[in-house]
Formats: sequence, structure tokens, C-alpha cells
Amino acid sequence: MAGKTLAQKVLERTSGRTGLEPGVIVEATPDFSYSHDYAAWAIDAFEKMGATRVHRPERIAVCFDHGIPPNTAKDANSLKRVRDFVKKHGFAKFYEAGTGVAHQVMVEKGWIVPGSLSVCNDSHACSGGSVGALALAVGETEIGFLWAVDRLWFRVPKTRKMVLTGRLRDGVYAKDLMLVIAQRLGVLGALYEILEFHGDAAATLSVSERFTLCNMATEVGAKGGVFPFDQVTAQFMQGRAQFPFEPVLSDSDAPYCAEMRFDLGVLEPMIALPGREDSGVPVSEVEGQHIDQVFLGSCTNARADDLAIAARILKGKKVHPGIRLIVTPASRQAELDALRSGDLEALIEAGATLMPAGCGVCAGTHQGVIADGERCLSTSNRNMPGRMGNKDSEIFLCSPATAAASALAGCIADPRQVGA
Repeated sequence: MAGKTLAQKVLERTSGRTGLEPGVIVEATPDFSYSHDYAAWAIDAFEKMGATRVHRPERIAVCFDHGIPPNTAKDANSLKRVRDFVKKHGFAKFYEAGTGVAHQVMVEKGWIVPGSLSVCNDSHACSGGSVGALALAVGETEIGFLWAVDRLWFRVPKTRKMVLTGRLRDGVYAKDLMLVIAQRLGVLGALYEILEFHGDAAATLSVSERFTLCNMATEVGAKGGVFPFDQVTAQFMQGRAQFPFEPVLSDSDAPYCAEMRFDLGVLEPMIALPGREDSGVPVSEVEGQHIDQVFLGSCTNARADDLAIAARILKGKKVHPGIRLIVTPASRQAELDALRSGDLEALIEAGATLMPAGCGVCAGTHQGVIADGERCLSTSNRNMPGRMGNKDSEIFLCSPATAAASALAGCIADPRQVGA
């Protein structure tokens, strides 16, 4: 019999069907689901269906992260409605505003576990693949439907094998690798596929680095990204998992639709030019270009290790007077870790403005929206026009090291020039 991919195995278990081939549509029951501020729209769908009972609330969580703290009465009322619904139906966990970005919090708190099927009404739900889960994005209507009937339909995705070799050099990080992947694949190059990361180099990456890669899998059209369970995953999950799990691995003869190879040792710092995530070029090609704001935040690159990278560059120095540096930790835990290590102090003393843990300006609603004609250099995941709340502004994407070096220089700068 032919081998199977992780995605096939997980969907077979959760659907109760066998012999699933890519392209087949199945109904499956996810092991865990979560939502954020937009749970309000899932509630709309739930109530319009005439549903009154939420199935398996013990496997559902909500974490406020997008528009927090709310800046209008309308948004505040929407959040109150979600709080009331969560309490009424006894969801497993509710995380108040300031806990962090939902994707980060669910991995951090152990709700997404290896081998599980996890879903969320957000395109960056694929971040859960960093711990060996099949983590998929769905819509608000689908979440409401799941609450009502305890199942959803999925099309079994193809899987693309991503082989990583070599070692990242000084000043080069997982974000730079992802921008190279996006540049090679294009924004739709892996449409409805799972990017499955393998190779000697993949095994050396931390869960945080894996998170960055899985998080941005959606930027190349992929349904998800995943790192196979290994010792790195096992160590991360110790004392963290909210429920028992069984790791799932693809078979050695699994039917991959394609294979791509990347030598990390030849990569250099990258930057995605405004407008598209696949417009990556080496930072060295655009050094000196004008920017107005630097955003060190989002679920892509604002964990404690990311903040530490930036702090090492900025410690004892001052942000250029022409630059606004906004720091938004991915979670309260990351914020606390950076506080205890002294990294947060270094960033604030350098001139950074600290925002509550959450999505911040990445969501484009408040806390850093840029003006007409302004440019923001961001560690986030998207840079299409209007992403940060203004279609007449521009967004560059980069690593925390490039962000910090540029905040220091007052223009786009190569982190290798400051010893990153």
C-alpha cells in the first residue's frame, strides 16, 4: 500500500474514513477549535442556524487579540457579547485582551498538540503546525457551524516537501528563509497544499522559528505548514499539553506533490517590498531607503527570542529621531520573559513605544496606523496595500534584526552591519 502524509492520516482519524486521497472532501471533527474578537460573527452564524447548544465546549477557547483594548463603543459591545456567550456555554478557556495573539497563546498554553486537527477562523491558524499539528484556517460561519454540529468539511490537501539543509549565518533568521520561500513560490504557488518541513536544518530550528515558517505558509496560498514531531517538539510540549496526544508522521513513501530544497547557509537578510509578500529581495539591494515607522510585533516575529534579537542591537543606543519604533509582544508570556531578561528595558530605553500583547497594527485597526505616503518596516506577515489601515501607505516585511538595525539607522539597514 502507498504511504500517507501527516495530513491524510489526521483527516482519516478525525473523519473515521480510510484511503483518503488528496482532493477528496470529507467531514471531520476537529480536536480543538479557537477564535478571537471575530467570534462575534461566528455567534451570528450559530444563532441564525437556530442552534442553542455548543458541542464539546471543553475543546474550544477564545482569545481577544485584534482590536484590543477596544477603541469604539461598538467594538466594546461586540467583545462583551463574546464574553457573555463564552461564559454561557462554558468554553474551556477564555483569554482576556492583553494575553496575546490567539495563535501564539494556543500553542504557548498547550491547546494545540502534536497529531491533532486544530481550526480557527483566521488565516494564520496554520501557525499550529509548529508543534506537529494539522492546523487549518476556516471562516467565521464554519466556526459557528462547528459549534452547532461538531463537524466541518475539508478537502484533503496535497503536501509539498520542503527540505532544509545548512545553517543560518549571523544576521540571518527564519523570517529571511520564509521570504525566500515566498519569493520562489509566489503568493499562490502552493495553493491548498501543506508545506511539510524536513532536513537536517529543520531539526535544529526552535519551535519559535518553526512558528514563523508555518505562520507564513498561508502567504504562498498553502492551507498549512507543519514540522514533524521530534525532540524539539517533545521538549516544548512537556508540562504544557492540555490533553493527551499521539504524534503523527508522514510515511517515508508518502505521496508528496513536489519537493523544494533550501540551503540555509547561503541565505542573506531579506526584505519584502511593499505590495506583495513574494516581492523579497536581499536587504543589501535596498539599503538606505526611507522609512517612517518600524513595527516589531505580530504572531510572526514578536516572541521573546525575537525581542531579544532586537534588544541586542539596540541596547545602549537610541532609535533614530526620525523613526517611530512600536513594540507589540506576541503574548504576555513573551512580554514577561523579555521583562525578566532585561530585553524589554533595553528596547524602551532605546526609544520604543510598548503596546499591549496582541495583534497591534498588524490587524490595521489601531495602535500604529500609518499616514498617507508613509512607510512602515514590519516583522509581520502581510504587506498588501491597506493591511495596516491605510491603502495609501507602504509596508516592508523583514526579520527582527533588520527591523532593529533600521530603527537605529533611520532607514533600511543590513543587520550584519551592526553585528546582528
